[in-house]
Amino acid sequence: MNTASVTLRLLDKADKEVLRLPRTVKGALYDFQHKFKQNPHATGLQLKQLKQQAKGDSRLWSARINDEYRALLLRLADHDWLIVSVKHRKEVYENLDRLAYGVNQITGGIEYVDLQVVEESVLRRTAPERPAPVPEARPARPEQPAPLFARFSDEQLTGLGVAEPLVPVVRTLTTEEQLLGLVEYAPQLTGEILLSLFDGKSYEDVLEEVTAPVAAPEPVDTDDFRAAAERPATMVTTTDDALREALEGEDFGRWKVFLHPTQSRLVERDHSGPARVGGGPGTGKTIVALHRVRHLVEQLPPGHSKPVLLTTYNKNLAADLRARLLELGGERLVSRVDISHVDQLALRVVREAEPGSTKQTIDDNQALREWRAMLDELDETEWDADFLHDEWTQVILGQAVASRTDYFRARRAGRGRSITRPERAELWQLAEKFTQRLDRLGRQTWAQVAERAARLEMERERRIQAVEQQRAAAGGLDNIHLQDGSAGWLRHRYRHIVVDEAQDLRPGHWKMLRAMVARDRNDMFLVGDTHQRIYGNQVTLGSLGVNIRGRSARLTLSYRTTRQILGSALGLLSGESFDDLDGSEETLAGYRSVLSGTRPLLRACADWEAEREAVAELVTQWSDIPSEQIAICVPTNDMAREVAVALRQAGVHAVEIGPDGPRGDEGVHIGTMFRFKGLEYQRMIIAGAAEGLVPRADVIRMRHTDALRHRRELQRARSLLFVAATRSRDALAVFWHGTPSRFLAPLLGG
Repeated sequence: MNTASVTLRLLDKADKEVLRLPRTVKGALYDFQHKFKQNPHATGLQLKQLKQQAKGDSRLWSARINDEYRALLLRLADHDWLIVSVKHRKEVYENLDRLAYGVNQITGGIEYVDLQVVEESVLRRTAPERPAPVPEARPARPEQPAPLFARFSDEQLTGLGVAEPLVPVVRTLTTEEQLLGLVEYAPQLTGEILLSLFDGKSYEDVLEEVTAPVAAPEPVDTDDFRAAAERPATMVTTTDDALREALEGEDFGRWKVFLHPTQSRLVERDHSGPARVGGGPGTGKTIVALHRVRHLVEQLPPGHSKPVLLTTYNKNLAADLRARLLELGGERLVSRVDISHVDQLALRVVREAEPGSTKQTIDDNQALREWRAMLDELDETEWDADFLHDEWTQVILGQAVASRTDYFRARRAGRGRSITRPERAELWQLAEKFTQRLDRLGRQTWAQVAERAARLEMERERRIQAVEQQRAAAGGLDNIHLQDGSAGWLRHRYRHIVVDEAQDLRPGHWKMLRAMVARDRNDMFLVGDTHQRIYGNQVTLGSLGVNIRGRSARLTLSYRTTRQILGSALGLLSGESFDDLDGSEETLAGYRSVLSGTRPLLRACADWEAEREAVAELVTQWSDIPSEQIAICVPTNDMAREVAVALRQAGVHAVEIGPDGPRGDEGVHIGTMFRFKGLEYQRMIIAGAAEGLVPRADVIRMRHTDALRHRRELQRARSLLFVAATRSRDALAVFWHGTPSRFLAPLLGG
């Protein structure tokens, strides 16, 4: 038989089952798939059709992997097969009617479930009945717990997308533990629906937030398995490399192989202009961005250029994106993509235009030191350095204000303290002196670099548009125009731009990026979550030429964080509103998880020394996992160093996370909240979560001097704590001494 004529797929639920098998069986399965694709009917494979009473001659077949294990397969078409399970041979042939499969009438995807495994999982989580109380007169009739989903009809449940064979089991559920037992082995959509209903969402909300995003756009033929296999709702893999990933990888690596149907649609959607994907932590926004890059590269004509830009806000995350893109598509994919953090990109543009410049670029902390030094020299006490730096960065540089007159007209919405015209004159004078000071010192800030790069790229874009207008006036005939300062033709730098962590880019960055790519279909694709904004760069994209209105989507399913941690993290945001980068409000409505774990540990300590000792004690108890999968997050660098000392005294090796990542390969990771953006761990400790530290005391004092800035800094502190809490997969512990942070009140019942 021709090898190419046989397709063998692996269903995503089967991949999770395979991960738990002995290594020898995984190797045998990999050999099996090669032999099967060469000839499914080879004698050694023992391919046989399984007879199910309920279905008669079913689509379900078994095939030999080795002496002990069998693959269960669905025959989708003559030469198209789907592995739905791998079981010990003793578990394959008994009570075959327990093996339920079909095409979901809502999503059009293939679903498979072993009803016996599900029922056993539910029974294992059934709490033993308490003994009845001794009757005084006549025995009271024991109260039966109410079924969890009694208020929903069978038609409503299947109409939402619950797998039809599981409805009778759903009817028996009376506790959350039983529900979690079912979710562990049910098709993913069924789990999402039931947990959302259990959490109190209405039928209509679940229909809109969970079902609608994955519903098939066309009527579903539930007998057409071949068509069902091609729909995004059937999460499968077919290639040898992808199958190897599924067999050898861990859960962290599944992103390369399986995408949720909602993610698949966002990756492949054709947009008429810039588009944005939002969503809470762990929902796979970065995964969507990486797969989107691959999708865009696959549409490119052959070549050696890099017409796709993948960028983010710092160098650590850019390095991580490069490594993951390499994992996803190898050197061939990476060779067509320019991967750069946005400040590095801006600096490249400026140096290209000013090749002789020797200016040193300084960060915000260094800039603040220069502001303070200048104010001391001027004996200026009316204005503080933080306010001046923000005003200069957000208003003067952010709006490209070039003159005192322009500054008098500049918008200051959201800046907090209102200022008079004479005060604007003073601020402009101080800003000029600061700029001159930096020039004398041969220094520049990253905000200056971003704004300079934006001006250069916008001028370049104007020249490109002038050429196009001349060409149009000449009836489409070309004139030769060389790009100034290089030997390349004058054109936009990129065909497509993909931005990760979009919420933390400056206005100058957005103006630069907008000018770097032609305004065309699929020109810009942004992912981010303003709930995770850790810098003060609040922008309205529409005002900067990046028009995403009508092209925004949200991811709502967390793949990282358990329900218990997620609930606590959302509590940290209670009472706060966040923008959506386009003048409206961002929401985490519908944000959910199907993962389950323990409730976060919340612990008060007498003082900072006792807190450090408690942290070290907990870390030593977590010796069952690699130390690199444990992280400790604290408010300040000094506290990070002190925790590291406490751990060393307890015999635990630790490494601090610096600007370039962990300073070592082995050990518990320790760092400030800023350092953990984009990272994830199995277990996380947040220490020092006390009032005066989270938020800082100087932020609390702003309440009386600058109410709006006080609120903005509180929101930033809240976001940092939210980011830290959602880095954890399995366990979260929060420690404090003194008064707990105000942000913890919803978790403490306050």
